[in-house]
Amino acid sequence: MAKKYNLIAIGRAALDLNAVEYNRPMEATKSFAKFVGGSPANIAIGSARLGQKVGFIGKVSDDQHGNYITQYMQHVGVDTSNLVKDDEGHKIGLTFTEIKSPQDCSILMYRDQVADLYLRPAEVSAEYLAQTDQLVISGTGLAQSPSREAVLKALGIAKKLGVQVVFELDYRPYTWTNTEETSIYYQIVAQQADIIIGTRDEYDILENYVGNSNEQTVAELFKYAPQLIVIKVGAKGSYAYTKAGAAYHGYPYKSHVLKTFGAGDSFAAGFLYAVSHDLGIDKALQYGSAAASIVISQLSSSAAMPTVAQIEDFLKTAEVIN
Repeated sequence: MAKKYNLIAIGRAALDLNAVEYNRPMEATKSFAKFVGGSPANIAIGSARLGQKVGFIGKVSDDQHGNYITQYMQHVGVDTSNLVKDDEGHKIGLTFTEIKSPQDCSILMYRDQVADLYLRPAEVSAEYLAQTDQLVISGTGLAQSPSREAVLKALGIAKKLGVQVVFELDYRPYTWTNTEETSIYYQIVAQQADIIIGTRDEYDILENYVGNSNEQTVAELFKYAPQLIVIKVGAKGSYAYTKAGAAYHGYPYKSHVLKTFGAGDSFAAGFLYAVSHDLGIDKALQYGSAAASIVISQLSSSAAMPTVAQIEDFLKTAEVIN
């Protein structure tokens, strides 16, 4: 029987305040534009833009910022029935972005005592998760309790229900005590996930070791549940590996780069769309790379997420960077 949702994401929904004054440091920037942010929220929005039926589990502040996030996600087609309001006074996470140049972008995050880290296990519904084909877990949700336990509860429910689990590593150092702690919880989820997506640096954090090759990394993880592993390597593109032994290389595309942030979330949305529609791994890497190229050419991350038609149009004329 078809499920109500193709995908449900769990974790961080926050605000991005993106500099609208380019080529200058944040100290000199006076104008910022407001957008919804946070990796799982961006993936949910990107997936909805691609025509997926999407739900979301998370917690936002009970104020104007929380209302903005909820209303925006509803507007783009994300179900927010399980996006709860915090009743303890915790505020929304804020991310300020700086665009000194297309190659020199940075972010400044305010993540202390933020609402999304107070999602509680009791606020994770087994009935809701039973309605989806896929659960997307973001690494940031594991950083602190009680969000950590809420995510692990969702993972356990998904495994019992046969829901495919996607682990988007999404490592942000700001909310973790140390990399050893990160590695412990990342490995707990990674060993039970069906699909893992992350950068080479994020896999180093997962392993708590720098120096392993991609082949060493996937060989270790394939001892457990994962069936498909994606490792992004920046300008060299991305690699995908299947448990059956196949390996794929996806290349980046030339793009008018405005900023670098948002690429990972758009890649995940495009890649997962193609995988869930049985378009093949090669096509999934192309969709992911195309979506990332489109998003990094625009100021926003969430509002710039492309449609399937936009991705297909981009791919018709896209130039590969070898």
